[in-house]
Formats: sequence, structure tokens, C-alpha cells
Amino acid sequence: MTLEDELAGLAAAHGGSGPPALHPTRTDVVVVRRGEVVVKAHSVRDDPAALGVRLRGAASAALHGLMLAPLCREVLTVQGRAVTVWPAGTPVSHDDPGSAPWEEGARLLARLHAVPLTLLPDLPVAGGPARAARAVRRMTGDGPVERLVRRAFDELPEAVSVAGAVPGLLTHGDWHLGQLVRRDRWLLIDVDDLGVGDPAWDLARPAAWYAAGLLEPAVWERFLGAYLASGGPALGAGDPWARLDVPARALTVQLAAVAVGNAGREGRELDEVERSLVEACDRIVRA
Repeated sequence: MTLEDELAGLAAAHGGSGPPALHPTRTDVVVVRRGEVVVKAHSVRDDPAALGVRLRGAASAALHGLMLAPLCREVLTVQGRAVTVWPAGTPVSHDDPGSAPWEEGARLLARLHAVPLTLLPDLPVAGGPARAARAVRRMTGDGPVERLVRRAFDELPEAVSVAGAVPGLLTHGDWHLGQLVRRDRWLLIDVDDLGVGDPAWDLARPAAWYAAGLLEPAVWERFLGAYLASGGPALGAGDPWARLDVPARALTVQLAAVAVGNAGREGRELDEVERSLVEACDRIVRA
């Protein structure tokens, strides 16, 4: 029996009905939906013990109304893979980018960052900085573009390359619009990188897109304004870029590295968005 078949059976055991649907991903994560139940086989690199703590955090009363709570509070094992079970939600529509819930996402992040850690299990370090380093390591080519991205990463402060020295606030670790689903309200999903960290990293992806010219200034201002108006603690007083600059540059390098790696594996040229990210890496190096 394939992994997908076993995940579909697990979804049925938790109340899922109808034909199973495999959700495509570009990683080794496998996601199967069956009716109102979603089952996720996590990456082989994820630590099941750390994932279990994160899962219990998502299920805690402190995160009710902020994060989607799992249907099962324990990490299961299927074919040697860590597996979690979730209720299904409606993701952000790709067909109507104008309706993307930027403000709702910002407000959720502001509330998440303000949750006292004393109300949660002893969470591991959030995954943001480690993701950037991992994306660069996964590039296998040694052409001029790969060398440029690696040099841009080397220009970042040393602390970016390690998961460590960060303020002790609750942090999602990998936030973007794909980490929102709607049930009776918008909720954050994906506990894989949830932990203690610098919350500025949760704002870094939209900041990187804005800095690379890929996110309209008005949308960025809406997002940032909603975060600040909600009392988000990531940026403090004064210029927000004092806190955002390094995480945004790191996310630019991470996204560029992922783009270059994907294009290489798929045997194609970089598309317009991917080229913009590489050009932003060039600006980092030249600066």
C-alpha cells in the first residue's frame, strides 16, 4: 500500500469521506484531503518530538482562534513518516489576488506574537533563520546565478545562518498567505516551524516581496499598518526596517535559492518573478 493510500485511510478513520485528493507540493511533504479531513505526512527532516510539542501548542487554549487546532493531538507514524491530522479549511484563492486577506493575516500574526510563552508547552526554536540556510545548501549547481545567491547569503550577518540568538517571542516561522485557511474565520496553519524566535521573521516574506518590487506598495502598507495597529510587538517604535532589513534580505536569498533550485530540477529558465528575486540578490551583494 502506498503512503498516499495509508493517509487516505487515516483520513477516513478520522471522519473523512468521499474520494481522496492529493495536494501537490514541491517538497517531500505529502498532503491528502478526504472531505473535511486533511492528513499530512511531514518532511523526513522534521523531528517528531519537536513536532509533537508544536502540535500540542497549536491545540492549546492559548492559540484558540489563532491557529487551526489538530483533530488528533498526537503525532502519528505512517511508513516511518511523522503524520498529523487536521480539519479542512478554505485556502486563500489564487484566482482573486485582490481579495487576499493581508490585513487578517497581519492581525493574526500580531496576536500570535503577543501570546505569553508561559501559556504554551516548552517550544523549540522557530524555524525561520534555519530555512534560509537550508535553501541555500540545497542548491546543487555552480553557475553564475547559484554563485550570486550564495554570495548574497554570505553577505548576511552570521546569526542568520544559525537558529539561535533571537528574542523570546512566539513566532510562526514560515508565514505567507498560503498559511491561512478559513473556517468560520481566518486561521493560521502549519506548525512545522512554530517556536520561540524573532517575530520580525514572520513579516519578512512580504517585506522581501515588497523590496523586490513584487508586492504593491499599497498592499505592503495595508499589511504593515494592520500589524502595527493591532499592537504587534515585532518592530518596536520608529523605522520598521530597522528590524525588518536583515530578515527581509535573508528571505530574499531563501526565495531566490528555492527558485533557482526548482528551475534547475525542472530543466527550465527562471520566470519573471524568479528573475526579480535573483536581481534583488545582486542588489544585496552590490550594497
